[in-house]
Amino acid sequence: MPALCQDCLTPFENGTRCPACRSPRIVSHPELFDLTIAHMDCDAFYASVEKRDDPSLIDKPVIIGSRRRGVVSTACYIARIRGVKSAMPMFKALKLCPDAVVIRGRMDEYVATSRRIRALMEELTPMIEPLSLDEAFLDLSGTQNLHGAPPAIMMAHLVKRMRDEIGISGSIGLSHNKFLAKVASDLDKPRGFSVIGKAETAAFLNDKPVRMIWGVGQATQASLNKAGIHTFNDLLRWERVDLSNRFGSMGDRLWHLARGQDYRRVSNNAPIKSISKETTFNEDTASVDILDGHLWRLAEQVADRAKARNLAGRVVTLKLKRANHTLVSRRLSLRDATQLADTIYTTTRGLFDGVGNQGPYRLIGVGIADLIPEEKGDLSADLLDSNAKTRSKTERATDIIRNKFGKDAILKGRALR
Repeated sequence: MPALCQDCLTPFENGTRCPACRSPRIVSHPELFDLTIAHMDCDAFYASVEKRDDPSLIDKPVIIGSRRRGVVSTACYIARIRGVKSAMPMFKALKLCPDAVVIRGRMDEYVATSRRIRALMEELTPMIEPLSLDEAFLDLSGTQNLHGAPPAIMMAHLVKRMRDEIGISGSIGLSHNKFLAKVASDLDKPRGFSVIGKAETAAFLNDKPVRMIWGVGQATQASLNKAGIHTFNDLLRWERVDLSNRFGSMGDRLWHLARGQDYRRVSNNAPIKSISKETTFNEDTASVDILDGHLWRLAEQVADRAKARNLAGRVVTLKLKRANHTLVSRRLSLRDATQLADTIYTTTRGLFDGVGNQGPYRLIGVGIADLIPEEKGDLSADLLDSNAKTRSKTERATDIIRNKFGKDAILKGRALR
């Protein structure tokens, strides 16, 4: 059976250890050197960047987020062993892991590291579809002649270079379509390399839970369970038309995925549709001052991400979740696209005032949508606001200072609320 050493990249036939370096970190599969669709997922990306930059954190549980409020952005694997998960309320995470080191995220550094990883990917193939800063699909069809090695070896080489040159580890999923490649990348994290071949697809999926499907959240899973669908084998019992009638377009997608079919191509120009950030409170609040402080901080984070991606949004969105879990959402189309925190904050504050304080709230979120390249937007600020141009210049100057001296070099008063 074809096999590959993940440490020295030696290909060989059969065996439980590499014949060249004796490493036990090998991957073997009958279709190993035939499959061309890969998914690379960094291991606990934000936490890994922090540990890379501060070696004293290596053996400590690290959580990225805010200690006082909010949710876990990500956690290292030491913290995950204790039960900490992404999107978990911070107070709950700290009960599970009271000795955790909680670090506020450094989005600028995460973006910079992501760009270095993307540059390594681009040496392999132009067909890259990023899903976020830390994961992407790659289509390596037709690249074997160019690189003189099959895709499996090139992907193993990619994660080795990521470790050696950037200090970040990643896990690889290799298969014959995007759905299965993404499933595979999550099978053996961290530093995993998993393969799902064509011949084994049906047998592999048969007894797997439907929550494995990317995009099936708690609400969708509850609907599926109500219909008696818990596993992929349950899906196979349904006719295509019945799934479509019951679940709409999702039903048709489920019918195909139940059979391991995914005809989506890896797209290197798939647009980012929106940029958003939200926070969940430890305690529900109706305090306008507290909510206003969160609006500003969220607007800053959305603006930072937009600037990092050289994007601007023509629509600003506000999301509120009440104590009883009912949602309130508002959106406003702007005359000119923006990436400025000041404009995003001012707009969402106006939307909030229009809703009226219907709190207490347990969650607040801010975002921009209808994105365009920043050079196509008017980023100088609203000409009808006599002070907007001054605030815009101030924000640009603040960005320069923060990039040089750190995110906390300048703080607005409202950010401390």
